[in-house]
Amino acid sequence: MLEGVADEVRQIGVEALKALAHPLRVRIFSELTSYGPATASALAARLGESSGSTSYHLRQLEKHGYVREDAERGNGRDRWWERVPGPIELVDATFASEPGAREAGDLVERELIDNENQRFAAYWAARAELSDDWLRAIQSGSASVRLTPDELERLGKEVWEVFARYRTAEPSEGARRVDLQFRGFPVADARAKEGSA
Repeated sequence: MLEGVADEVRQIGVEALKALAHPLRVRIFSELTSYGPATASALAARLGESSGSTSYHLRQLEKHGYVREDAERGNGRDRWWERVPGPIELVDATFASEPGAREAGDLVERELIDNENQRFAAYWAARAELSDDWLRAIQSGSASVRLTPDELERLGKEVWEVFARYRTAEPSEGARRVDLQFRGFPVADARAKEGSA
């Protein structure tokens, strides 16, 4: 599942997946997800790109339903862009027979994970600037559990429901953007790779 949480999950087709499968487009999508609406110029400055390049890629993302113009912020000279709300699901079975679809999906997932890791690294580098109450509140860690595929799917749905509950609530005073990351995957068995029991 791509970044974002809401009640309705949008499933995307192969053409839309391939349109997203560009490193800069994934970065723009991630920036708008994590930091909220921005102009092409602001995105260009943050990403080290030209505003012409970010404008082009924003229009491509808009064409395929990933972003939209934030009309409330625009003033005729500056166009503001926002991510279309809600999660976007990539269903592997849908792309199995389409040429290039698996590669596009792999590129998108790799880029999203890289962007998540970069946001965590940026937090880690700047954590000394945080107040004590934020430092106490930060959550980071992992857990290893034994699950069946059905149990892992059920756990994932429960986690996304919790994310959705907090995302759709009215922000409290003093709230700031918080990046919530969740990954659930089977651990690669090193013994199986070595051929031992």
